[in-house]
Amino acid sequence: MESLISFKGTFHVCPSFSSKPTTRISPTQVNICRKNSLFSFSVRAQVDPNEGSSTIATSSESVVDALKVKEWEVGMFHNEVAASQGIRIRRRPPTGPPAHYVGPFQFRLQNEGNTPRNILEEIVWNKDIEVAQLKERKPLITLKKALENAPPVRDFIGALRAANERTGLPGLIAEVKKASPSRGILREDFDPVEIARSYEKGGAACLSVLTDEKFFKGSFENLEAIRNAGVKCPLLCKEFIIEAWQLYYARSKGADAVLLIAAVLPDLDIKYMTKICKLLGMTALVEVHDEREFDRVLGIEGVELIGINNRNLETFEVDIGITKKLLEGERGKIIREKNIIMVGESGLFTPEDIAYVQEAGVRAVLVGESIVKQSDPGKGISKLFGKDISI
Repeated sequence: MESLISFKGTFHVCPSFSSKPTTRISPTQVNICRKNSLFSFSVRAQVDPNEGSSTIATSSESVVDALKVKEWEVGMFHNEVAASQGIRIRRRPPTGPPAHYVGPFQFRLQNEGNTPRNILEEIVWNKDIEVAQLKERKPLITLKKALENAPPVRDFIGALRAANERTGLPGLIAEVKKASPSRGILREDFDPVEIARSYEKGGAACLSVLTDEKFFKGSFENLEAIRNAGVKCPLLCKEFIIEAWQLYYARSKGADAVLLIAAVLPDLDIKYMTKICKLLGMTALVEVHDEREFDRVLGIEGVELIGINNRNLETFEVDIGITKKLLEGERGKIIREKNIIMVGESGLFTPEDIAYVQEAGVRAVLVGESIVKQSDPGKGISKLFGKDISI
């Protein structure tokens, strides 16, 4: 863990979990630590709110040392917080027993199951390994230069609003997507730049680019290639974000927005990652699927864009009725009061589907499968909306 997110205010540091502890940690100390600084174990980047740029904490070696915990310790703290908020997706457990004393968590860790319980958990565990390897090659401090050279951030939300006002229909986030775990390969002749250009020509307001390689056959190279090709649509980095380092990496590759999934991230992670996005100029699309996730996200200050995924990421079952269900009653009223843009995601194939979620209250839609599979993805957009929405 490089360092802790730094914002004005006081924070507490847990006792050091170094490999050579001088004293045993009592359950009381652990409980105090758990209450005051759990967020420090899952959000691992630091930003300077005065300069608006990424930095690394170097002023206090003792603080840094205190925050250098093992991966299995991070996972345990994260899982405790997540479980308290109804999050069922666990972070990757250790492959073996702890190497040193960890207090009351030791035996529970040793007995934790090492098999993912569903596809989303498998993706997240794989992402844990992938991000750890990437960070070894590209530490946060080395991303600072890349951030300075990154192309300017474009207004993702502004583009969606403009498209909604221009067409009277939800602004389209068209997804550049080769495959998915549930559908397999969606398009064999996959050229991300040509697909992106076709989407833009067809009237897409923004693009979503899959960057997960193992499960979706995507890559950050695709994201960079689309940005460097001169496509003007703002780009969403469609990735499984589990820690703040990924936000900096996405921005360095030209992303204008990132996806944060409430089924994976505890509230404090979403809160601080949203702040980091603002400091980097990016938009955070926070995705929910059920009432509890939606209520959690509505309680987080600063969220401007919320996506309702009609697909259950644990079972991959789809029901577009979820959008209407979540936007009825008090939640819909809060959305309107806060002027939050709602995005309908998954299961949208026809003009009737678009009309259904628009009537429910969405002002944008994120669509991939139904248009990327078309021989001309741009014309697929016209079929989706029932009319030509190109400029």
